[in-house]
Amino acid sequence: MCAYSIISNMSLQSAAFKVLPISFIISTQRNMIVEGDSENDQFHRGILRKLPENEIFRSDELTEKFHGRVQEFFNHKCEVQFFMTWISTAESFGTRQILAVESVFKAHPHGCLMILSRTLDSAQGHMILKPLLDRGFKVQAVTPDLPFLLKNTPAEAWFNDIKSGEKDPGGIPLAQNLSNLMRLAALYKYGGVYLDTDFIVLKSFKGLKNTIGAQSINSAKNWTRLNNAVLVFDMNHPLLYKFIEEFALTFDGNKWGHNGPYMVSRVVHRVEGRPGYNFTILPPVAFYPVDWIKIVRLFKVPSQQADPKWFEVKLQELNEKSYGLHLWNKQSSKLMVEEGSAMGKLLSEHCVLCNQIYSS
Repeated sequence: MCAYSIISNMSLQSAAFKVLPISFIISTQRNMIVEGDSENDQFHRGILRKLPENEIFRSDELTEKFHGRVQEFFNHKCEVQFFMTWISTAESFGTRQILAVESVFKAHPHGCLMILSRTLDSAQGHMILKPLLDRGFKVQAVTPDLPFLLKNTPAEAWFNDIKSGEKDPGGIPLAQNLSNLMRLAALYKYGGVYLDTDFIVLKSFKGLKNTIGAQSINSAKNWTRLNNAVLVFDMNHPLLYKFIEEFALTFDGNKWGHNGPYMVSRVVHRVEGRPGYNFTILPPVAFYPVDWIKIVRLFKVPSQQADPKWFEVKLQELNEKSYGLHLWNKQSSKLMVEEGSAMGKLLSEHCVLCNQIYSS
């Protein structure tokens, strides 16, 4: 891909990195009781009680088979190798998430998608994915083995401290931060494309290599924030190692985004321009063409005043320049897709089963 050669080894002379225009660059609690009454014991007890009862901590037959299952699954002739993560219940994997999965296969009929999830790696999860499997699409939910993924990485000790109660997971749901870490570890171990489950793929990722997207840029076209909802990297990429290292060293479970979008932004700000790092930063139009404030407009039928013009311009931009659209689920999860809306049109054009679009 031309962008990959343009930014090869980040041989940039200026300290400020400018994103390339898209035209040049063809996402219940467990009350664990600790004996002892010392102040230190009380501290540990308080932390352990905060730990979510996430099955992700459990080791069993499924986790032991993880690596073998990954190798076997991606042994197929995969057009592109995708990962998603899901640490919520199988029941909550709804229409919106299914449409995101469908969009992967609309753009990559011969792609392979692995969803790292214990809850979906079940009879119930199989039934959710069965309509896609019946169509011949390569999708599988696999219970991850986080100790294996994190072994010999800078986050191995962090994970052990979280499990033992030595480190405070903070007030933000630990599942969110584990997802931030798991995507990095999976790509570092196996390489491929990571996508959030609220990302609609609009065109093939086949030409992308070692790529991250800017969420925002300033008037000088310099990126101001990156995002980790879409990551495209080779295995053992040094930038992924730096991301994992930063996650472990600066972890804060009380600040939203600190261990995710802000973390990748901090790391790239430090390493850009250094030799040995080989990656591309795409402008917002590639993965984040509509920001979280305006995403609601895509779900509604345009009004008769200013909206129709914005509607047509945005749809043209999405079709011509965007690899996909991040739906900012935190803002849009409760919105219904209205018939005649831009979102309805996009979902209809990029689905394969196309069920319940207007109830998503």
